[in-house]
Amino acid sequence: MVLILKKGASKKEIESIEKKLKNPPGVDVLKHCGKIKLKTDPLILQKSLRNEWE
Repeated sequence: MVLILKKGASKKEIESIEKKLKNPPGVDVLKHCGKIKLKTDPLILQKSLRNEWE
């Protein structure tokens, strides 16, 4: 994300830019952290998925 702060911007404009930086739009991926229960070792699973193309 790129936000442009112009020279001579008012205090309200600067505050609105700060709000955009603090709360970027998008998906909160941290709420999904640790939700998947795997039966196999993740490294073995990753290697098998990478070798599917061979």
